[in-house]
Amino acid sequence: MAQSIESEAFGTDAADTGTSAAESAALRDRLLRALADAENTRRRAERDTQEARKYAIADFARELLIVVDNLRRTIAAAEGAAESAALIEGVRATLRALTQTMERFNVRRIEALGQRFDPSLHEAIMEVDDSSQPPGAITEVVEDGYTINDRLLRPARVVVSKRPAGAMPACDDEEMDAKLQAFSSERRR
Repeated sequence: MAQSIESEAFGTDAADTGTSAAESAALRDRLLRALADAENTRRRAERDTQEARKYAIADFARELLIVVDNLRRTIAAAEGAAESAALIEGVRATLRALTQTMERFNVRRIEALGQRFDPSLHEAIMEVDDSSQPPGAITEVVEDGYTINDRLLRPARVVVSKRPAGAMPACDDEEMDAKLQAFSSERRR
């Protein structure tokens, strides 16, 4: 009785030798696939855990940005008033400490002023005619943007320059030569 149960379990019946090799290969293939699937699941869980650790403070940091903004506004509003110099220096020290703490947790301010507008980092709130800047350059930062571990936490709210109405598009000498050649060869036809 024990031998027949063993024969059934391992497929060692003499009649089934041809099929048992095929079944064995199929079982081995299924086992390898299951092991690979388990390994992929383990890697995915590990990656998710690392990402959760890396970005766990994102919501908290986003709320702290309001405090940073208010400290900067306080400094800007009180600058120039001689009677509150000690208070201003205290607010600046608080802002520096808060900024350094945020940087230790990889929360970094986006340097936007003078940069080219990038919709993945900036939110344009207004366009202005500014012939001193190339079109698409950021001329003013209304609200600083921040990243956390290279992921956008808050976009920078910016003012972007545009080409003044009626202004000729700027192009370099090589580009101008190419355009003139194309125009003159077209006229010859």
